Amino acid sequence: MARQLAIHRLRARKPLDENAIDRFLERHDVPIVEGEKCTFLFRGAADEVWVRHRIVGQPQQVPMRRMGDTSLWYVILELPAGSRVEYQLEVRRGEHYEQGNDPLNPRVANSPVGSSSVCQASGYVEPDWSFPDPEARPGEIIDLAVQSRALRRENVCRVYLPARFRDTHSYPLLIVHDGDDYLGYASMKPVLDNLIHRLDVAEAIVVFTSPGDRNREYANSAQHARFVAKELVPRLESEFPLLSKPSGRCLMGASFGAVASLTTAYRYPDVFGSLLLQSGSFVFTDIGNEHGGGEVFDPVVRFMNRYRAAPRKVADRLFVSCGIYEPLIVPNRSMIPVFEGAGMQVRYVEARDGHSWEDWRDRLRDGLSWIYPGPQKYVYE
Repeated sequence: MARQLAIHRLRARKPLDENAIDRFLERHDVPIVEGEKCTFLFRGAADEVWVRHRIVGQPQQVPMRRMGDTSLWYVILELPAGSRVEYQLEVRRGEHYEQGNDPLNPRVANSPVGSSSVCQASGYVEPDWSFPDPEARPGEIIDLAVQSRALRRENVCRVYLPARFRDTHSYPLLIVHDGDDYLGYASMKPVLDNLIHRLDVAEAIVVFTSPGDRNREYANSAQHARFVAKELVPRLESEFPLLSKPSGRCLMGASFGAVASLTTAYRYPDVFGSLLLQSGSFVFTDIGNEHGGGEVFDPVVRFMNRYRAAPRKVADRLFVSCGIYEPLIVPNRSMIPVFEGAGMQVRYVEARDGHSWEDWRDRLRDGLSWIYPGPQKYVYE
């Protein structure tokens, strides 16, 4: 017989008072994960409390229930094994509404737009290769300023050199859109150190580039594509020992950064052999022009509609990943047969996660080891 949930055992306790709740909270991490049942809690004076999450297809605002006359509120959500969900709590006191992170949960995910609390459901584990490993020799990151005529500004890139970097060796190149965010929110420096150390990923030179006006530069911008293909790549090849052929060049990005990668390769199809696209904002319309994304998506939708009408090969190999809890799962799934039909080899991965930097971090080993496999992958796959 299934064991009764902890919250139901607490409800049955007599007397159910604040001291009992104190002891209960001391014994349990919040949310309380028991199989596929996750119990979210809030403690405090309130008229109404909700869990606000970002799981597509589910109510985004889930009401919590007060336990008797106590200060404790709760709701039980069912999350499949391996899920990772970011959420906040919304509290109403009279006419005042307040939304923020869960004060009972210390686990927080950060992003450029703020932070959210994290629920790690049963079976989800943060990858050990995302944390600094004292046994992995660290690579070096240096700054490289690139003056761009195409963008009419200076772009300061961060260049990752592997720990055993030698001028006499030729390296594959990975260019990462939203580079500072990948470094800051997706732990990409220790990820590279660890995966290269473990022989999962080949030694590579990785260039982290960041936008000025992101919405303009990454939404099918000819100027951005010219910067990457005609200014950045030649400059890098003049400064570093790179494999000067498409199979040794990969573009990478998430969300709008994935759009920037795809549209750059579309404009310069003979430059890049691989693309690594995470949760691409591949929004399109089958009928009419109403896409619901606002005017910032207009140039993206125009490009995607044209591409879907006349697909063509823009690289040899594509790694595509997306979270099944984000709205972009539908367009990403829809694009896989389009990419394959255009003659590209595609590796597609889904995760029980949302549109988040930690989701993209968690897919890095799959993506990087497929694009640039290390000796370990050659041996065992």
